[in-house]
Amino acid sequence: MIVLGREVRGRADGETVIEGEAELRQGDLVLQADRLSYDPATDRARAVGRVRIRRDGDRFTARELDVQLRTYEGSIVEPTYFFSRIGAGGQARRLDLLGEQRARARDATYSSCPADAPGGPAWQLETSDIRLDFAANEGLAEDARLRFLGVPILALPRLSFPVTSERKSGWLPPSVHVDDRSGIGVAVPYYWNIAPHRDATLTPVVQSRRGVGFDSEWRYLEPAFGGTWRTSLLPADRVDEGRARWSLQATHDSAPQLPWQLNLLARRASDDKYWKDFPRAIDNLMPRLLPVDLRVARAQFGASGEWRAYARVQRWQVLQDSDPSTRITAPYERVPQIGALWMQRLGGGFELAAQGEVNRFGLPTGEDDGLRNTGVRLHGLASLSRPLRSAAWTLEPRVGLNVATYRTDRPLIDGTQRASRIIPTFSVDSSWVLERDSLWFGRALRQTLEPRLFYVNTPFRDQGKVPNFDAAGKDFNFESLYTDNAFSGVDRVSDAHQLTAGATTRLIDPATGAEALRLGVAQRYLLRDQLVTPDGVPFTRRFSDVLLLGSTTMLPRWTLDAAVQYSPEIDRVTRSVLGVRHAPGPFRTWSATYRFARQATEQLELAWQWPLAGPGPVLDAGGQRVSPIEQARRLGPSSCTGSWYGVGRLNYSLRESRLTDSVVGFEYDAGCWIGRVVAERLSTGRSEATNRLHLQLELVGLSRLGTNPLKVLKDNIPGYRLLRDDDDVQP
Repeated sequence: MIVLGREVRGRADGETVIEGEAELRQGDLVLQADRLSYDPATDRARAVGRVRIRRDGDRFTARELDVQLRTYEGSIVEPTYFFSRIGAGGQARRLDLLGEQRARARDATYSSCPADAPGGPAWQLETSDIRLDFAANEGLAEDARLRFLGVPILALPRLSFPVTSERKSGWLPPSVHVDDRSGIGVAVPYYWNIAPHRDATLTPVVQSRRGVGFDSEWRYLEPAFGGTWRTSLLPADRVDEGRARWSLQATHDSAPQLPWQLNLLARRASDDKYWKDFPRAIDNLMPRLLPVDLRVARAQFGASGEWRAYARVQRWQVLQDSDPSTRITAPYERVPQIGALWMQRLGGGFELAAQGEVNRFGLPTGEDDGLRNTGVRLHGLASLSRPLRSAAWTLEPRVGLNVATYRTDRPLIDGTQRASRIIPTFSVDSSWVLERDSLWFGRALRQTLEPRLFYVNTPFRDQGKVPNFDAAGKDFNFESLYTDNAFSGVDRVSDAHQLTAGATTRLIDPATGAEALRLGVAQRYLLRDQLVTPDGVPFTRRFSDVLLLGSTTMLPRWTLDAAVQYSPEIDRVTRSVLGVRHAPGPFRTWSATYRFARQATEQLELAWQWPLAGPGPVLDAGGQRVSPIEQARRLGPSSCTGSWYGVGRLNYSLRESRLTDSVVGFEYDAGCWIGRVVAERLSTGRSEATNRLHLQLELVGLSRLGTNPLKVLKDNIPGYRLLRDDDDVQP
């Protein structure tokens, strides 16, 4: 212990008194006052007059103090306090220190805004009694009143809130959402921290047009498995004649390293219009096609090779529109799918792979129109390859076999209900990687040249009478050009006698491995006509379309991307995607993307996050944001000196001359609070859309009020960065 002052007096093993600029230091504790006294018998320090305390970043000023140093227990009279671990503080009539992890304040205020701003903090929680327990991650306020810009916006007899970033059970702030289908909705979620590996969120919901509903989310994460179950229930929808509306979403996944695997993906909704009326309730890439997919697998590795046996059931719910022109074709269900896969490395460097599978294909309920066949397929796939590899090149010849036999429920074209076919394939894949050190614009880079040749020969087999349950044409791109089949699935195998040639060159930073430039070109040459094609029209041109790609980050803070498909036959570009993104600094990014497909679509997409007014982000020397209260101090004494940001994404169809999906909004960052207004338009048809309005007030260090638009912004704006670091951006 060190004591300093203008006058120090005391006696051995007795009380020590320090007066005049008195200071006491012990470890990380610094105590200053006009007058200090310390009693070693009780390890108690007392201070009066301009008392100041610093410990582990926490700061206090007070009129009087009485505290036991070892246990950090005592009382502070009329303190102003700041807890660094939560970046917030306030004033109180009395503050009781109850150890290193607990404190209690009487007639207190709490805020992350500067207390010395004109008119007081921008937001402030006023309470007659507030308890802070950092070990239990709980703040508990009695008779709480929340003021924002001097206006009371919330009053509760008892308010519980977390004081760290750890999870805590309790009621979350209410959220409000507005859309043109359900009206104004209010949700009051309750978070239940069941265990470190389990939690739940239970949410009563009231919608002005539809009525009262209830949402829930259950999450679990065990060492061997994890999953999420979500439900949404509206018992009586006033807009839909009092009908019950609901949705279910469930996932369950086993840990990938375990020999036994159980995986479940389930999506279900109450009716065909659910995806339109509640567009954000179904978290699915295709909201009109809802799966139930259950898989069980068993893997084994040993001297006999790698084995994998599996069984699967896959069903679909198809949400059909009342407009016949917008109906979608339902995929086949697998009820069930049972198979096994075996891979083995043989002597001489040969590799053998084989797969056998039986499937029962059916149609979803209500989708059997009598025109599509159903039935059973038994198929086998086998391949034998001999890869040759070195540091600079690879050569892999491969022989493959596709065998399938069918038994259908309805007669085929030839009047029978059975069919089979055997199709062999031979291919050779060869690629090289050539490197050299080079200098570009004064920058040392490593340049590569990566040519590739792919030859495939598959004889023609007439497959006109064979049913098609799961085959579809692959997209024409750099990946599909180097495959031996133009179809995905098993039921169709394209005949081929062709050679694909391509080359890619890259510029790589040798120090970091970052790619600065990529350019590529590829084209396929047919040695004979291809008769089995995805569109059913024989392909007779010797040269396919040319694929070109390019991407670069050579320009500082710029990213350029391009992919072009050029047709030599019509001397036109048939498809293209062109993109540019500029990110000159923190919270400054914009991007533009142009997508074109001849006779199909033409779209322009713009996205941005950009400061509009104000001083911009307040960062420290390392480029990180300073604490909210320090940022608020630097922004100035007025709450109107914050920073305005524009955010959004617009997707415009040039072909249809209309705006499809869009997100547009503003964010205002005042340091200790953030306001967000975001409007969202989701297209649900050629002439239909759902419009939503997100309003959110984020009180930094306390909570968020309103509707959370952060997931919408992150999903829609490339490079979007939260104005406050936060891992939780769920709706």
